[in-house]
Parts: sequence; C-alpha cells; structure tokens
Amino acid sequence: MTRAENSKLPIALDAMGGDFAPQVTVAGALEAQKRGVNVVLVGDEPKLHLELFRQGGRLPVVHAEDVISMDDHAGDVRKRPRSSVQVATRMVKDGEAGAVVSMGHSGATMASALFTLGRLKGVERPAILNRIPSAKGVTYLLDAGANADVKPSYYPQWARLATVYLQSLPLEGGGLEKPSVGLLSIGEEDHKGSQTVLEAHALLRELSNINFHGNVEGNDIFKGTTDIVLTDGFTGNIVLKLAEGEAKVLFGWIREALSSSPLSKLGGLLVRSALQGIRKKMDPSEYGVSLLVGVKGLSFIGHGSADAKAVENGLLYAQRVLESNTLEHLSSALEG
Repeated sequence: MTRAENSKLPIALDAMGGDFAPQVTVAGALEAQKRGVNVVLVGDEPKLHLELFRQGGRLPVVHAEDVISMDDHAGDVRKRPRSSVQVATRMVKDGEAGAVVSMGHSGATMASALFTLGRLKGVERPAILNRIPSAKGVTYLLDAGANADVKPSYYPQWARLATVYLQSLPLEGGGLEKPSVGLLSIGEEDHKGSQTVLEAHALLRELSNINFHGNVEGNDIFKGTTDIVLTDGFTGNIVLKLAEGEAKVLFGWIREALSSSPLSKLGGLLVRSALQGIRKKMDPSEYGVSLLVGVKGLSFIGHGSADAKAVENGLLYAQRVLESNTLEHLSSALEG
C-alpha cells in the first residue's frame, strides 16, 4: 500500500472504551469528522447506532460485542478477540484502518497492539510517548506508563524511536532536525541515578545517531531543557499524573484568589482571556491521546476519563501522525 493510500484509511475508534463511552466517543468522533477525519466506530452496533441517532450524526460502525472494562486484566485481550479494542487493532493489522485510538483500558490497548501488531525490529518493549506542555512548547516524555520495570537496553531504543518520530512528524515550523534527548535522574551529573539509569546513561553516550544532552531533573521537563525526556514507565506515569493534578489545583487556587474580594473579581475579568489561554495549554483534553511507539502499526492511548474534546483532538492527532508516514520512518531507522 502506498503512502497516499495508507493516509486515506480510516481511524478505528474503540467507541466503547472509556468511562463515558459511547456518548463522548461518538460526540468526539462526529466533531473530528467535521474537521476532515475519516473515522469508523468499533463497538456494540445497536448501542452505537442509537447514540448516533441521538446526536444526529452518521458514521460507519464495525460491530464488536465485547468490551474490556477498566476492572479487567490487560492479558484478557488474547482470550477476547471480539472485544472492541481487539477488533479495532486487528483492522490496523489487516490494512482496513490506518490507526487505532482507544480511551479505554490502557494496558489492554497496549497488550492488543503488542500481540496483534507485533514489535518493530530491534525494539524489546514499546513505550508510551506523551506530550507535556513546557516553557518552550512541548516536551515529549517516554515511557509514560507502559513498562514499570525496565532494562538499560530499552533507553537507547526509545531514544531512537522518539528522535525519528520528532524528525518525521510535521510540527509547527516543520520537523526537528536534531531533537535533544535527556535522561531523567536525581541530578544533572553523569554519576547520579539508580544503577539502571547509570547503565542507560553509558549506553546513550555511545549512540552517534541521537543528540544526547545528558541527565535532566524533574523541573527540566517543564522548562523544556530537552525535546525528549526518557524514564521508566513507573516514574513517567507518576510525572504525568502529578503534572495534571498540579495544574488542576493551581487553577483552583487562582479561581479562589480572583473571587476573594470585589477588587479581585474585577482583576479576574481583566485577565480572564489570558488565563483561559494558559488553561487550554495545560488541559489534557487538548492533547487527546499518546502514541505507543515500537509496534508495527499506529496505536494511540487516551485517558479513561476523556471527554468529547479529548476524543476529537485524539483523532485529529492520529490522523496527523498517519499522514506524516511516521511508521515507515520508524521502521526504516531501526532497520538501518
């Protein structure tokens, strides 16, 4: 299949995945459709057609009678081939869809991609690549939750995957020619960190095809010290949830401060539009989903608590990555 043909394939949305599915998944898909995304819903056909009728829209539906809930085990995907996430992922495998997007069980989505699509050559474990707003735009963090336990050898693979991803994906102003890579640790000095971090640092220093900055600390993520930050999935997921939680608390404090007195309320009216712009930058729904890098297909993982805006933005992002031919670039880089 040519690049042009591949980019015209629909995005398969696990329409039953997530805490508020299918209402928000259908709503988000319909909004994405208005913006030019070719999307197909995967899930319980009667329920999805009813929801489409309620919302006054039309989208193609592929039936999948089973759903893997948040309480189920990720490994259940192998025993449940008719689950919505499995059917959607298999559509990518069979060339019927260009990418799969799910707001459901993240472990099940990853397991489905790993078992159904397989790993790219040279990749031991795939990783979740997450975008975090920073002072310089966006910092790309991986792994954001796929691998709690890691080996030092994973880090050079993830560094290469993230580097090629940023080089191939059309960003504002174009792709990055030499994205910088940082290794998350407890100090900038080369000798600081756990044994795994120390060994990973040595391996990263040996690579000539990445722009390795060295160790970075937690605050460097938000400063934008490097374009890419590498860490294990346990730490990465904590960083991600901490950032999202702190943003909510911070804006709660600002709201309280701006409503504490008549003068504060007046000041709040004056800065309202500016604060709304900042809030938008920090809102997880603006980023929608994260890409699972390292598998032979495009698989995107979102929050279980996603709203319609997150679904819409996730589908738009998936379409953008699909059109950039990112998967072919990743495959070529790892095989070369």
